[in-house]
Amino acid sequence: MSTGTILAIVIPAAVVILLIAVAVVLDRRRRGRLREQFGPEYDRAVEEAGGRRAAERDLEEREKRHASLDLTPLSSGVKERYAREWRGVQEEFVDRPRDAVRDADVLVTSLMHDRGYPTENYEQRLRDLSVEHGRTLENYRAAHEIKTRSTSEDEGVTTEELRGAMVLYRVLFDDLLTDGSGDAGRPGEPPGPDRPPGSDRP
Repeated sequence: MSTGTILAIVIPAAVVILLIAVAVVLDRRRRGRLREQFGPEYDRAVEEAGGRRAAERDLEEREKRHASLDLTPLSSGVKERYAREWRGVQEEFVDRPRDAVRDADVLVTSLMHDRGYPTENYEQRLRDLSVEHGRTLENYRAAHEIKTRSTSEDEGVTTEELRGAMVLYRVLFDDLLTDGSGDAGRPGEPPGPDRPPGSDRP
């Protein structure tokens, strides 16, 4: 076999191997970026989609939709107003825990709206929030589930569950209020999510 024939076989084969290697590297980088971006939501998406590739396509669609949203940070005055309203909900919990949890849900939804998130559909809210708030979204899901059960006469919800819902709502509330900066513990703002409702009362 001549040198020219060997090269004619080897070079295309090498090119194919190189392209496969590049594709594998890019796929791993893409997967790593999505895992970093969505956090626990990546694994949930894989489970719900029944496979990694379908999940990654879905997550990339979420990113595209998210990029089209007109999201804006809140002014300091609006942040202070929301902080006051949250303290009011915490105080309400002492005497009316079910009402307080429902009001916490309304307040978080209002905060989403003021940030620029569409809020008409709960499932779409989850998808939109997952792009920037994937690491706190499970808290919101759990809190919303407790709130939903608390409004049903057929479901028994304990005060501790309601207290837990307040703490869980607070995690996403802080994340949205501070635009993900984590700066929610300044004086005049509500306490961190590890403190139970009403613990900041005088």
